[in-house]
Amino acid sequence: MMLFIRYILAILLLVALAAPFTFLKPDSLDNETDTIIIEEVTVDLSSGKPVTKITRIKQNKPKPAPKVVEKEVVFEEPLHQVKLPDFSAISDIPTKKRQFFSFIRPAVEAKNQQLREKRSKLEYWHEQISLGIGLTDEENLELQAFVDAYRVDNGASSLQQIDDLLMRVDVIPTSLVLVQAANESAWGTSRFARVGLNFFGIWCYKRGCGMVPGGRDTGAKHEVAAFQSIDSAISGYFNNINKHNAYHVFRTIRAELRAQDQPLDAEILATGLLPYSQRGAHYVLDITDMLRHNKRYFVQKKPTQAL
Repeated sequence: MMLFIRYILAILLLVALAAPFTFLKPDSLDNETDTIIIEEVTVDLSSGKPVTKITRIKQNKPKPAPKVVEKEVVFEEPLHQVKLPDFSAISDIPTKKRQFFSFIRPAVEAKNQQLREKRSKLEYWHEQISLGIGLTDEENLELQAFVDAYRVDNGASSLQQIDDLLMRVDVIPTSLVLVQAANESAWGTSRFARVGLNFFGIWCYKRGCGMVPGGRDTGAKHEVAAFQSIDSAISGYFNNINKHNAYHVFRTIRAELRAQDQPLDAEILATGLLPYSQRGAHYVLDITDMLRHNKRYFVQKKPTQAL
């Protein structure tokens, strides 16, 4: 009898110990509802029978991974016959800068030399007229060509026309031209530089005159001009600065520096480029920063002479 009582007590003790614990079956997933089902099995102390409790936990459906859309790469044939260096393939930054500036510089210096010669001629004519000597018929024809090319008032006197021309027919510091070319063309890697030799973001307004910008507004007519040579691209930039009314302030600053017998400082002149970009003052700050940071590339090393 005593053994039987101990046996019953042992069973009750085991039940008492087992009651607080929960036996969990492995989670199951209802695929249709995305609900996790948890079954908890416990033991009722009073009856000794197992009790099953079912809990349903809803889970959010995982969002499908976004589809990766591969952009179609469209190759554009160049609109010119010039063999351009592949600036995008140059990983070393100083090397890229040197090669880009070396590629652009000769055309810039050639254009500035042409302008010096034209300016010298205008200064001579100005002196001749001031002395009452006047111009020859040939010189008058040449002056008229300048007037037409630089959009000067046809009705003004010859002396006034020459004064106006001297405001426009002048050099632009090579360093300023170089950094604007680098800024506008992403160091020669932009689509417009590669396809149309447009290193300065110059627009044109005749259909087919250049390349249609990808982000052009609906109804807009402008294109980005295409050039056939580096010389014509550089001339396009100089014509823009020296002729367009938007750069009157630039030309006034340049003329004032001339009048004060001061050098044509690129950073000072850059303040006249506010209209060049919609970014305004921020663009000018970018250009002046580039002028400061790239000074070492503007100085050309003189070739050493053989002994």
